[in-house]
Amino acid sequence: MALFVGRYVNKIDKKGRVSVPKPFRLAFVEQSFAGLYAYPLFKFNAFEACGEDFMERLSNSLEDLPMFSDEQDDLSVILESAHRLPFDPEGRVALPSEILKATGITSQTLFVGRGRRFQIWEPKAYEVNRGQAFARAKARGATLQLRTPPKREGEES
Repeated sequence: MALFVGRYVNKIDKKGRVSVPKPFRLAFVEQSFAGLYAYPLFKFNAFEACGEDFMERLSNSLEDLPMFSDEQDDLSVILESAHRLPFDPEGRVALPSEILKATGITSQTLFVGRGRRFQIWEPKAYEVNRGQAFARAKARGATLQLRTPPKREGEES
């Protein structure tokens, strides 16, 4: 699976369609569904998008929670709130009114790469969030423990 990185702003047309950035679209070529899945974020007025493989991982992870538990019921809202957004021939998706309303998106959409997923934001709202996130990370001296890359076939230890 390709990585989603960078930020892209695209205009929304009168029918609510937006062109998904080409580097992001290319990540979906190998899947059987020609489109993406989008679901609301809990923390922000934004949506997250992913491919089939990640959506399956999400669903499988919900199955790992105790059956009928509050935790499973609460987190299952991700699946019921998800939208399956097919690409049109020009690489656009039609953003449902629920996404537009929840995010405050009107004329432009910001696509934000987040590794295996990407987010869909109203551009000005994202800039406020980005500034706050940067300040929080800086204030606590946030660091990241990098994983050791897996050994490639034929490499010695």
